[in-house]
Amino acid sequence: MRRLAAVIATLLTLLVVWEVATYYLAYTDDAYVRSDLIGVAPEVTGPIISLYVVDNQQIKKGEKLYKIDPTPFQLEVNTRQAQIEEQTALVKVAREELDTAKAALDSSTSAHTYAVEQQARYAVLAAENNAPRAELDRANNELRRTAAEKTVAEIAIAKAATSVAVHKAALDVATAEKATALWKLDKTDVNAPADGWINNLTVRIGDTATVNIPNIGIVDAHAWRIIANYKEYYIRPFAIGGTAWVWLDSEPWRLHKARITGIARGISRDPQAPMLLPYVAPTTDWIRLQRRIPVTIVLEEMPGDGRLFMGADARTFVFPR
Repeated sequence: MRRLAAVIATLLTLLVVWEVATYYLAYTDDAYVRSDLIGVAPEVTGPIISLYVVDNQQIKKGEKLYKIDPTPFQLEVNTRQAQIEEQTALVKVAREELDTAKAALDSSTSAHTYAVEQQARYAVLAAENNAPRAELDRANNELRRTAAEKTVAEIAIAKAATSVAVHKAALDVATAEKATALWKLDKTDVNAPADGWINNLTVRIGDTATVNIPNIGIVDAHAWRIIANYKEYYIRPFAIGGTAWVWLDSEPWRLHKARITGIARGISRDPQAPMLLPYVAPTTDWIRLQRRIPVTIVLEEMPGDGRLFMGADARTFVFPR
């Protein structure tokens, strides 16, 4: 009986010690290192003719990754340039035709004005029998002829102005298409969008790079964080900015000071659901366990050698009170 009582007392003591310890220290080994994996996708399609990186290479933002064959894109630029030159010449010709039509209108307007004056004078003279009827007929014919010439000149101006507008529009289109072609030509050089490390490189010279399909992964050098999955009863006293301590399995026997930068406000209870909510698997299936809530922790200082590994295990300690 005494042994049973001692065992019960020991268990109660351990339970109390555990509760007190977990009240002041929140610990989990369900944690791992995470960064952002950037999928680099080309913005044009074509065969890869040059590769400038190797697997696991550290790179800087803006450094070249690979080059797509620029030949078809350069040919497109040349075609658009030829169209620009053609439309520029046609605009010049249309403007010259417009100037000619305007000069013809000025001349026909002057002739028509004179014909109007002459017709009016001969009409008065003929009415007073001071001029032969034939002169009035000639003045009427001249008036009709100059009016027709004026109308023709006005039509020619409208036609020339339309031609100028059409060729200017075509010139604008060709200019825009050349800008697009130059943009595509520039995109044949695929560059790193951020600092980081090439990860699992499978691209080879001769492969076809397809627009908007990622073919190189880069582990972001500036997005390192620890995702620690804490049981529900731990997280209530956690606060953004709170201090945490991190043990990295890739660098054991050393604690790194860190701070809490985020606490998830939702998790998925269905492992098959879309990953808009994180799913943290229970550690045991045959008993009901508390759910775990992801907590984001960021190191205040990087490890001495600056080396972190995405997906590596970690352990975290938080003193919430």
